[in-house]
Amino acid sequence: MRGKRPANEEMRRIAARQHATISRRQLLGAGFSPAAIDRRVESGVLRRVHRGVYLLGPVVPPLAGDMAAVLACAPAAYLSHRSAANLWSLTPHLPNRFITEVTVVARDPRPRGIRVHSVRSLDATETTTLENIPITTPARTLFDLALRLNPRQLERALAEGIRRNTVRPSALTPLLARYPSRSGAPALRRLLATDPAFTRSEAEERLLTLIREAGLPPPEANSPLGPYEIDFLWRRARLAVEIDGWTFHGDRAAFETDRRRDADLVSWGYRVIRVTWRQLSDAPGAVIARLASALCRSPSPHP
Repeated sequence: MRGKRPANEEMRRIAARQHATISRRQLLGAGFSPAAIDRRVESGVLRRVHRGVYLLGPVVPPLAGDMAAVLACAPAAYLSHRSAANLWSLTPHLPNRFITEVTVVARDPRPRGIRVHSVRSLDATETTTLENIPITTPARTLFDLALRLNPRQLERALAEGIRRNTVRPSALTPLLARYPSRSGAPALRRLLATDPAFTRSEAEERLLTLIREAGLPPPEANSPLGPYEIDFLWRRARLAVEIDGWTFHGDRAAFETDRRRDADLVSWGYRVIRVTWRQLSDAPGAVIARLASALCRSPSPHP
């Protein structure tokens, strides 16, 4: 009896950190005999989810299915593809009713109810944990999805990752170099040749957050100046900041309009700084340093 209590405590401890799930291998390691495990299954203390994977208790936590799928394919198994994208919140624009997907290394298990992707190897930089679940990194997840999503869906997934600070376009470069001929690589290369299609409001929110975190003077946002609406304006410092993005500055007519706008602002005594999507995502510190430097410089006297 004295030996059973520590085993039960260990079972509960393991299940608590695994969204109420536990594997037969872990139960054996905790000190249970095969017969003791079977008795708990028969009594309903443990409920079978997959072969050798159980749910402890009557409540099914939201992430129990993801954790159970990884345990069913362990070891060297990681939540991946659409399932990983859902957990990373990369694809809120897509329905999440799909079979759980797991990537395994050097094995090909076929548990029911799980879509398994077998690979020869995964670099250590391509996996991590999220909510205690082994999972592919956001960059690797996007790489896996590149062949499965259409160009617009992939673009939105990357933009969502950048907005949430979970992935940067530069994080995909090592994957493209490591797997140059893999399916999906051309789609990612085409995407990275442009900029993710954020909406203007998302870009402005991101830059405004950076400005506040850096303690810079607050600007006017979307403020009128002559016939124009300026993204961010410091009137006293005579500084105008405009955000460039492929979505709304992606053709020649828009390019020419932006140049005329900049020329007008300069003629009125304003300095103009343009910030791109890529700068916001890859080098936010450099963007803030540039703005801070411009705000510290006294503007030239304006007649």
